[in-house]
Amino acid sequence: MREWVSINGLLMPADQARVSVFDSGFMQGVGLFETMRAYHGRVFRLAQHVQRLARSAQALRWTVPPDVGRMTTCVEQVVGATEQADARVRLTVTTGTLRPTDQEQPELTIVASATPGMQYPPETYAKGVTVVLSSCRQNPFDPTTGHKTTSYFARLAALREAHARGAFEALWFTREGRLAEGSISSVFAVHDHKLITPPLDTPILPGITRAAVLELAGRLGIAAGEQAMTVDDLLAADECFLTNSMIELVPVVRLEREPIGAEKPGELTQRLAQAYRDLVRQECGDE
Repeated sequence: MREWVSINGLLMPADQARVSVFDSGFMQGVGLFETMRAYHGRVFRLAQHVQRLARSAQALRWTVPPDVGRMTTCVEQVVGATEQADARVRLTVTTGTLRPTDQEQPELTIVASATPGMQYPPETYAKGVTVVLSSCRQNPFDPTTGHKTTSYFARLAALREAHARGAFEALWFTREGRLAEGSISSVFAVHDHKLITPPLDTPILPGITRAAVLELAGRLGIAAGEQAMTVDDLLAADECFLTNSMIELVPVVRLEREPIGAEKPGELTQRLAQAYRDLVRQECGDE
């Protein structure tokens, strides 16, 4: 299968894609990205993803704001070209070349790519996963915290450490011991039939799947809200699960070596997971 890339609106085979070695994303790690999932040739909540990237660029005071229309076009180009019905889609935007030019202002680099969607083993959802505590800490004084930047090494290092320990994900906490998020996911817990997740001002990334789950909880009449949590709160939870665009909802049944709840996917987790799949079918179709 041929893979495709769109660079600033120009569609090309992936093996022909080139970005300048002087690009700020390469030279300084100045960039933002979104990871999305396409179902049946349609990206789930594409508008929310590109708008989140644009808001981050504004919050981080980029000189040139990314254009939502251009980003959307690049994503739609690669999704339309891919032969896979289910695809992992990545949008990366940097502040462009660092070399002086005759232009009045630098041109952003907008890159979109689509690859076959990663399918997790069925037992991931049927049996649940183990998570561990990251040795890293969420830094509220870092201006990039809460934004999906291309300076992603710390997250990947924590995730690799978790995998080396046989775990699915590494959970990040603040210096005060409050739960923030996973290296690549948002975290939810269930206490006495109430769904809770860390507040956005922890700070954490405003996850697109996270927002969809809270929306679904409202539709289903499930009590839900933001609430600060500690390790003890997680261990005392009846259920726990992770979310992101690719994994959807993954049940967590162990924290380190300690069980969470009945050490199996909980009823509310499974109910929300099914509701999420139904939502995807409604918005992206099933053919």
